[in-house]
This record gives sequence, C-alpha cells and structure tokens, in this order.
Amino acid sequence: MSRSALVKVITFLIAASILLVACAPAATPAPAKPAAKAMKVGLVTDVGGVNDKSFNQSAWAGVQKAIQDLGVDGKFIESKQVTDYEKNIDQFATEGYDMIITVGFLMGDATAKKAQEYPNIKFAIIDFGYFPAKAGDPDPYKTNLTNVTSLLFSEDQVGYLAGTLAACMSKSGVIGSVSGMEIPPVVRFVVGYQNGAKAVNPDIKALNQYIPSFTDPAKGKEVGLSMIDQGADVIFGVGGNTGNGGLLAAKEKGKMGIGVDVDQYLTYPEVKDALITSAMKNVDVAVFDAIKAAADGSLEAGIRLSNVQNGGIGLAPFHDWDSKISQDCKDKVAAAEKGLKDGSISTGYTP
Repeated sequence: MSRSALVKVITFLIAASILLVACAPAATPAPAKPAAKAMKVGLVTDVGGVNDKSFNQSAWAGVQKAIQDLGVDGKFIESKQVTDYEKNIDQFATEGYDMIITVGFLMGDATAKKAQEYPNIKFAIIDFGYFPAKAGDPDPYKTNLTNVTSLLFSEDQVGYLAGTLAACMSKSGVIGSVSGMEIPPVVRFVVGYQNGAKAVNPDIKALNQYIPSFTDPAKGKEVGLSMIDQGADVIFGVGGNTGNGGLLAAKEKGKMGIGVDVDQYLTYPEVKDALITSAMKNVDVAVFDAIKAAADGSLEAGIRLSNVQNGGIGLAPFHDWDSKISQDCKDKVAAAEKGLKDGSISTGYTP
C-alpha cells in the first residue's frame, strides 16, 4: 500500500471513531440518595410547664441538645392539666413523630395506654416504672410495653447527700423540705433528705409538708415561711414551682436553700444567693442518652436507672457558698457519697 493510501485509511478510522463517540448515548448518572429523614422527637411536659426552672425544663434541655448534636427534629407541648396528657401524646402520634418523651410520674397511665395504641412509636417516660401486678406476672416491658423505656432516678441517694449538707450547715438544728405532691419520686427525695440529716445529727428536727400541686409557688412560700418561723434555717424545695416558693421564702428571710432536679443557681437566679447547692437529677443527660440510643437503634424497653454509682445524680457546685462551707461539711458529704457508692450506707428508703 502506498504511503498516501495508508494515510487515507488512518484518517478514515480516526473520523469513524470520533463519529461513534459522538453518537454514543450519554451515561445516565446514578440517582442521588435521598437525604436521611430527621428523627422526630416530641416532649410532653407535665403541668409544671417547660419553664419550671427544674424538672420539665431539664427534660427539654436534653431534647435541645439532641436537636443540636444529633440533628433530630424536636418539639414540646405543655400540659396545662392532667386531662391534656393523652391528647398531647395523640397530637405527636398523628403528626408522625418517631419518639415521644413524657415527663413525670403522673403521666404513667396515659403513657402506657398510648404506647399500646401506637406500637411503632418509641416512648420514654421520666420517673415512672412499670412492674408486674403481682409475683409471677410477666414483665410488662416484655409483653404489652415493648416500646417503652422508663428513665428513673435514685432520688433518695441525692436527697441523702442534700440532708447531710443541710444538717452540717444548720445552726438551729431545724431544717425543712417544702414538697410537691406525695408521689414516689418526691417521697424518695424527702426520706433521703431526712435520713441523711439524721446521720449527721440524730437530734435534728426535719420538717416536711407535701402540697398537692407542683404549680403553687404562693403556697410553697407560705409553707416555707411557716417552717422558718419554727426555727428552720435550711429549706429544701422539692416540688417544681411549688418548691420554688419555699426557696424564695429562704432567700427573703436570709436562710439557706437547697434546689432540686437541676442546678437552680443557674435556672432560678432570683434565689441564687441563698442556694448552698441543688440536689440534681441529670434529667437532661438521661433524655439525651435515650434519644441517641433510639436514633442508633439500641434503645431497649425497660428501666434505665440514674444513680450515684453511674453519675446520673449528685449535688450541684456550692457556687457562692463554697468558701462558707467548712471542710468538715464537705468531707461529710464526700464520705456519704462514697458510702452510697460502695453500699456501706443505706438511705433508709423502702418502696
């Protein structure tokens, strides 16, 4: 083949190749994966409201952390009265929420009922545990409440620590607790508080009054003032906004106060000067951890207990009172905490 003929063949082949490439169908791009749908978490507060400076507020803080850190879609509904519980749960359920968190012992029945109505929704309830009606009955978490997790706290343990400090700090030998409704979590606080105080001073007088409301600060203040008139120089507020009234009484009368559920030095600044500490239940941490477990599929039905052993409860920092609390009192609190952790100390609470 001549040189000119060879050039023509090569030119033809190159042209043909270009034509084939131009005519080839364009590659179809792989479809983009749809963005993962954010888990929807709804919080139903108790009647104290989301800004109660303690219990409900702490639960909502846990949801807010999950919104920020985990990217969940979170919302709360406030219950104004007991009859709101079921309809508030229904609202979240009908709006397609994946997890519903209910706040407080009083919501136990409503949560159990709705958890059975909506078996595909994860439920977490704070301060209420479900147990067999009698010995030999099946575990409800394994039968009809397989989608429910109870977030419980050893309030008697942190109450014991608060009582230890109160008795050590008291000059009058009289302390008080202004309490909300007489329900197990509140009773555990009070029993622990009184027994912790008696362990320091067997002769101490520990006043207490249960008030059938968590939303009556005026009554709480009235009771607190009455206890102060009886010689109390330390007031433990154990009842949401009702207990807050007791703390206000302590502040106004120049007495010492102990907050509850959260570090109330931060959430209730009006009384911070009087607060020697707060008996904290780390509700926010428990709520966040439950949401995180639900998000990764590891949340199991049953009880998740926060106690001194796992750091789920404890006294808040002493803040402005740190220099006013003697090393002896600090040592007594530390010894009580150590004893509760290793089991050598009992709070004296029995269910």
